Amino acid sequence: MIFKQIEVGNMQNFCYIAADEESKEAAIIDAGFDPELLVEEAKKFGLKIKYILLTHNHYDHMQSTEILVQLTNAIVCIHKNDAQALHNLKIKTLEDNEELNIGKIKIKLLHTPGHTPGSSCYLINNKLITGDTLFVEAVGRVDLPGSDIKQMFNSLQKLKNLDENIEVYPGHDYGSIPHSTISHEKQNNPYLKCRTFEEFSEIR
Repeated sequence: MIFKQIEVGNMQNFCYIAADEESKEAAIIDAGFDPELLVEEAKKFGLKIKYILLTHNHYDHMQSTEILVQLTNAIVCIHKNDAQALHNLKIKTLEDNEELNIGKIKIKLLHTPGHTPGSSCYLINNKLITGDTLFVEAVGRVDLPGSDIKQMFNSLQKLKNLDENIEVYPGHDYGSIPHSTISHEKQNNPYLKCRTFEEFSEIR
């Protein structure tokens, strides 16, 4: 698999490119800034962008979507609960555990609401792209319109139960390292150490 983590914009955002090395089918995950840069990076590997996958509907993760569609003719995908923000585009809405393919590689959406109603992570082989749900040693905000602290706690429990060797690739470069693992987060992320919602709500 070809996999690239790319920092874009001026808000420490990460976007990602994942591709099947054999077929060259690819997906771009999140589209907040620098769409031309993402397309140029894909061209270096001769990739065909099949999907633009959005982790949620905040502008710093989706404002360049329309330009990317014009440049790639890719299909835009987002969880159904965040789809209303993309009313100007033809999109494919996804549900929890729904799978897509790029070549022989499966991409699974894990619905992880809390930051937004449709916030989601994408599991690609052993790499989990977590958007603004889970950062390295932190978690996304729950004080914004549409946020829900109880849903965030439940979503984090869902991620804690994944294989500890799964690699975590966040939506922003906010941590001590650009990416980590579920194991690292369980050991070092204070929010994942919380055993109860009451503990979580006290520190969040």
